[in-house]
Parts: sequence; C-alpha cells; structure tokens
Amino acid sequence: MNLFFLFLLPFLFYSFVSLLKLILQRRGQSCYMLAYECFKPPEDTKLDTDSATKIVLRNRKLRLEELRFLLKTIVSSGIGENTYCPRTVLEGREECPTLKDTYEEIDEIMFDTLDNLFKKTGISPSEVDILVVNVSLFSPAPSLAARIINRYKMRENVKAFNLAGMGCSASVVAIDVVQQLFKTYKNSVGIVVSTEDLGAHWYCGTDKKMMLSNCLFRSGGCSVMLTNKASLKERAILKLKHMERTQYGADDEAYNCCIQVEDEQGYSGFRLTKSLVKSAAQALTVNLQAMAPKILPVWEMVRFFFASVKYSGMKKREMVPFFTGLVLGKNKTKKTKVNLLGGGLNFKTGIEHFCVHPGGRAVIDGVGKGFRLSEYDLEPARMALHRWGNTSAGGLWYVLGYMEAKKRLKKGDRILMISLGAGFKCNNCVWEVTRDLSDTNVWKDCIESYPPQNLSNPFKDKYNWINDEYLSFVRLDFSRMVL
Repeated sequence: MNLFFLFLLPFLFYSFVSLLKLILQRRGQSCYMLAYECFKPPEDTKLDTDSATKIVLRNRKLRLEELRFLLKTIVSSGIGENTYCPRTVLEGREECPTLKDTYEEIDEIMFDTLDNLFKKTGISPSEVDILVVNVSLFSPAPSLAARIINRYKMRENVKAFNLAGMGCSASVVAIDVVQQLFKTYKNSVGIVVSTEDLGAHWYCGTDKKMMLSNCLFRSGGCSVMLTNKASLKERAILKLKHMERTQYGADDEAYNCCIQVEDEQGYSGFRLTKSLVKSAAQALTVNLQAMAPKILPVWEMVRFFFASVKYSGMKKREMVPFFTGLVLGKNKTKKTKVNLLGGGLNFKTGIEHFCVHPGGRAVIDGVGKGFRLSEYDLEPARMALHRWGNTSAGGLWYVLGYMEAKKRLKKGDRILMISLGAGFKCNNCVWEVTRDLSDTNVWKDCIESYPPQNLSNPFKDKYNWINDEYLSFVRLDFSRMVL
C-alpha cells in the first residue's frame, strides 16, 4: 500500500502544480476596466433647432420632397436640442473641409478624454502597455495611435493598433483586441480610444439614403482604461466576463447595407439601405445563439429546451428576438421577426442591465421589443440618444455613463453591451460590476433633468408647415427665409 502511494505521489504533485498554474494563468488573463471618460464638446458647437435648420437650408439642391423627408426623419429620430456638431459644419465649410479641420476635430476628442482619464486614474502615459484607437472614417499616416504616442511621449515598446472602417461596433472590437493581448502580456495596462470624424464626411447631396447619417450622427467619443494587473484589481469598476463577435460580411446584401459611397453627383457619404433591417437581425441572431449558453443560467436553458420540444411541431425559428430597423424613404418601419423558440429565452435571468447602442429610436425600440425589455431598461439608451445623438463607436459609453450617474450599477450586476456596425457586424460583451458605482461623469451638468417629461422634437412644432399640401404647387426661395 505504501508503495502504491509512493508511485501515486508524483502524479498528485504534478496535478496540483498544473491546476495551480492554470488558476494563476486565468487570473492573469482577466480584463478589468479601471475607468472610462466620455467627451463633452464645447458649448459653442451645440446643434439646436435653428442651427440645424440653417445647415439644411444651405444645401440649395434640396427640393420640397427632400425637405419633408428630413423633417420626418429628424422628428422621429429621438434626438434632442443639446447634441453637438463639428465646427466645420456649423461654420458652413462642410463642402470644403481641410485636413487641419479634421485633425483639430479628432485631437480635441482624443486628448480631452485621455487627459481626464490619466488624471482620474493617476496612471501616467508611460505606464501604458497597449493602445488601440478606432476611428472609422479617418486613417492618416502616421496613424492616430502614433499621434497619441507622440503627444504623451509613451514608451518605445507600447503595443499600438489603429482600427479603421469598423463602424459603430468598433469600440467593442477594440476591447476584444486588448483582452486578447492580455492573454500574452501579463501585468499590463491598455487604453482604448473610440471616436469618429464627422466634419470631413458630411453629406452635401440629395440622396435620401445618404442624408440619414446627417440626421443621426453627432460629435462624441470616449477613452477607456483596462488592465490585467492583480495589484489594480481592487480599483476596477467592471470585469469583462464574455465577448462574442459576429462578422456577417460574406453576405453581399449585408456588406452593402451600410457603406461609404459617392452619389450620382459625386458627393460622398454613408448610405443606409432597407436591407439594414434584415442584416442586423441575421447578425444578432448568430451572435446570441453563440452567447446565450454562456451568459444564461442552466435552468433557463433547460426551460427553453423543454419549451422548444413542446413547439417542435411548429415551423423552426431562430432563437433571437426580432429586430426593428430604421425608417427608410416613404416606407413604414419594417419588422424582421426572428422569434425565440417556444415562448423564448428570458435574457433577464442572466443580465441586469442592457446597454443598447443609441443608433436611433427605431433601433432601440426594436431591440427592446425583441428582448422584452421595459421602458426602465431602455431609458439609458433613449436618454443618451436624446442628449448626445448617435456618436458612433462612442455611443455605448454615454449609455453606460447614464446608468452609473443614476446609481443603477451595483456590485455583482451584469451588463450586456449590444453593438451593431457596418460590415455587417454584431459585437456584444458582458461586464460584471465589481463595486457600487455612482460617478455622474459626463452627465453631471444635466442628469437631474433626465428623463425629461417630454421627448418631442421642436422641429415638428416649428416647421410642420412644410408638409402643407399647397406648397407642392409653389416654388420656395429658402435663401430669403428669416430664421
């Protein structure tokens, strides 16, 4: 018997060491968020109703039909009076922006958020090991990542990455890049910078599918600090639990539904087609099919299994909520239904908060209806859209900021970030709150006034006369209109 234990001892010792090594390795691969900093643009770049009207009327190529379309889109967008716009557009230089204008627009966002981030965390730029910058529509040489390194005099061995063309879901992609690098580089600090260049890509033509972007997108951005250092774990606010990325670009329809092109007159812009609805539903379907078993409790999956057996005689459907897309043209909002099997998975059994990309009111409505979310669940996304507009890849962080400013995030809560972007991509991730959060962040000047009693857009009250039928027989001279 003693001889048996003698032979067994090396095996047990090896197993113990291997298990300990695996545990330590997994601990070193964890991804924690130390802080995030959203950009608040200067007050002189605020885009109210009168400013927006002046920008619209500067485009002399617009006919009554296009003006009515713009009015309808703006009124139904869910965007309020306090969003922000690039100076090049406010100053009337949208058709001829310079490279200097673009650099100034991007620099203001990147450096303001990074300055505040370093100040908040007490971590200096020289301590940064990984830097990932994502700006979809502006990719200069040297890169924007190199520009940040030069500005803050970062170390020579910093791992820098510059992501372009990734659309509204780029921020989650950048987070994934950092967490993958954490598996190789231990005791590291990473930074993600997410923003977008709007001034140099303002659409000046008359194509309705390309005019949508002018109505929805606004200035904004965010910088996020991440780490896998055990010594900084206690200072973290969130821990990354799951990441799921879906790329649906192999489908031609999905690839072309959200794309940068030139119109027939040679004006460049971002075209959003009707197939965006279908592509978003398909990408979301595939993504949640992979993610659901990882984030929902076993008993919910068992319940879903028996429910699906019960309904097995019915036509097979995908296990994801239906998704409602944007209103395009004269057509009514179309619903692409991708129902949950047998009554559906209840994602609230594994998630407390839903951080939905504020891409537009119809997008928020569709995701909310599909996940069977309450107005309380959707309030952060709606308020972020109303206050800041669609800030592209940075939009998710304004939604998260609202949750924190309202003191909703408690230790142990799980947050599902849902992002959709050009490509077509659906990138979702789950965060766990590591301590109670209450920082008012970028919302500090206005959080007490949200949610407002009335979300109606003043455009309708002020300019609804443009829908009067008699105007169809009158030639309007907007150059003489006094605002």
